[in-house]
Amino acid sequence: MQLIDTHAHLYLENFETDTEAVIRRAMDQGVHKIVLPNIDSASLEPMHRLAQDYPEICVPLVGLHPTHVKENFWEELELIFSRTKEYAYKAVGEIGIDLYWDKTYLQQQKQVFEFQLRFAGENKLPVIIHARDSFREILDIVSREEYHGIRGIFHAFSGDQALAERIIELGYLLGIGGVLTFKNSILPEVIRNIDLDHLVLETDSPFLAPTPFRGKRNESSYICFVAEKLAEIKGISINEVAEITTINAKNLFLL
Repeated sequence: MQLIDTHAHLYLENFETDTEAVIRRAMDQGVHKIVLPNIDSASLEPMHRLAQDYPEICVPLVGLHPTHVKENFWEELELIFSRTKEYAYKAVGEIGIDLYWDKTYLQQQKQVFEFQLRFAGENKLPVIIHARDSFREILDIVSREEYHGIRGIFHAFSGDQALAERIIELGYLLGIGGVLTFKNSILPEVIRNIDLDHLVLETDSPFLAPTPFRGKRNESSYICFVAEKLAEIKGISINEVAEITTINAKNLFLL
């Protein structure tokens, strides 16, 4: 069985004392690849070091996270995207709009999001989209004709059926993680009606750990709990979930 964690931040300080053990546990659970979305200019070096230490499993991406968009966003973008001359990144991420923590930089977040969408389109790269309390704003942007044809993942999806169908209609995959296992989540009922061809698995490590580790540090090995829950919901084997979601991820990132 092979699994792909399409979203993990294993380069953060949360893992600095046991990175090797975390990677080993993931591999022991069948995790074949771990995709590493970037956060900002400061996270580039630790992300690249991790990818260099584990080149067969870790896949670094390029991008500026919406919660790290401030007044100096053009400077940040220059620092981050200058690295595309050195690295052949597989996708642009983590990008998007976040209105949960702070709405101060909404207009700047929109500018940065569109800049990164254009870069992805021009370079034929998929995107990983962060959409926290901002689906309306993000769908307004990605629905525009100039962004048609861009593919990617709506990370940490937890919306309703209509939203899922709209995202799929636009050509995006849904990133399914620990929220699927939460007791009061509506996600199981939504996902029950969504074909596996539209889903990929993710952990968002160190965040959003699945049950039975909710509230603790998440790690890529825990993706098996998400896969097991998805298999239970669909009434199929975990091997079938692994096979289809892995194919979806491989096709998107050209792995």
